Amino acid sequence: MTSRERVLAALEHREPDRVPLDLGGSFVTSITAVALDELRRHLRLQERPVKVVDAYQMLGEVEMDVVERLHLDCLPVEPPVLTMGLRREHWKPWRLMDGREVLMPGEFEVQMTPEGDWLFSPPGSTSGVPTAKMPRGGFYFDTLGETAWNFDWEPPPLADMAREFESAIASEEDLAHMAQRAALLRRTTDKALVLNCWGMLGPRHIGTMPDFLCLLGRNPGYVRGLFDLATEVGLRNLRLMWDAIGEDIDVVVISGLDFGTQKAELFSRQTFREVYLPCLQAHYEWIRTHTTWKSFEHSCGCMTSIIGDMAEAGLDAINPVQTSAAGMDPAWLKTTWGDRLTFWGGGVETQSTLPFGTPEQVRAEVAERVRLFAPGGGFVFCPIHNVQPQTPPENIVAAYGAAYEYGRYPIASA
Repeated sequence: MTSRERVLAALEHREPDRVPLDLGGSFVTSITAVALDELRRHLRLQERPVKVVDAYQMLGEVEMDVVERLHLDCLPVEPPVLTMGLRREHWKPWRLMDGREVLMPGEFEVQMTPEGDWLFSPPGSTSGVPTAKMPRGGFYFDTLGETAWNFDWEPPPLADMAREFESAIASEEDLAHMAQRAALLRRTTDKALVLNCWGMLGPRHIGTMPDFLCLLGRNPGYVRGLFDLATEVGLRNLRLMWDAIGEDIDVVVISGLDFGTQKAELFSRQTFREVYLPCLQAHYEWIRTHTTWKSFEHSCGCMTSIIGDMAEAGLDAINPVQTSAAGMDPAWLKTTWGDRLTFWGGGVETQSTLPFGTPEQVRAEVAERVRLFAPGGGFVFCPIHNVQPQTPPENIVAAYGAAYEYGRYPIASA
């Protein structure tokens, strides 16, 4: 089977020849530049600086030599600007805090504090006020003020938000860039293509996280109105993208809002069903009715009370399948929702086994996850979220090697 056939079979709950593998197919199934540089060295691939394609998470570009070596099946299609307002062009040499040389977008600049922190201001900012910070010795940026609670904060009128949301409509440049990229990859590879267009689809939060959660509790009607506006924008973008790209894309990432924590969901099931689900369901239904694409949703944390609602709303694939969160037992997930949802992730723990285990422990955990998730299709292997810095490259190779070996159908039982 081709990679595309393999991924589509898994998404349609048919057993392909083997479990599809993903690393770098999206900005939530990728690998940090530090870990990727170490992996490339370990694989003895051509030495060259890694491109940092997402400066916020400091993710590296998984190039075709890695794709082929690890038998990966997915490639990303993205707009020219993905995060932090940075156009990914005019690459320039840059040294990370550990002295490692990488390539950064030409617009990327930081201010250095006396303590050695990096402060980032968006390109073209007239105020020059930093919006993100990488602490000295850190690995990626934190959004400044994201955890602040502003007691007197009030949300803007919905009419103002409607005008602001217009800026999320895909431009002709965005559409042309994504269409050209998708057409090129479709013509020159057999890979499944994943459309990543962060901020153009799905619900959108405003304010800081504490401010928004307080707003959700005291004025859910406003948030529902906000998400209605986001739905209008999202469906407009889906129409534009389908017209521009068509069947050159296989999977589209809707949003990356996290609905859960390590211990529980961020809100009640009733709140999710009344406020979030209408927006999400409108996206899933439009995709299923008007395109050949499959829908992909990302949410970290515990989702035990709401994952069924997402499945019944028509979602195709859920990621990252954080099995370390409360209640997210792999066997329960597969038994309960495996006939409706494709689990895109959950292949190995990135908080424990992958960074801190031995290669043998990694292989054992991957073999077990394949045995649980893979039967009947509905499983695309990747670690739980992006591979973090300081993850031993031997463990990454062990994980993908085990998934490739044990993921041959029919899946062997324990």
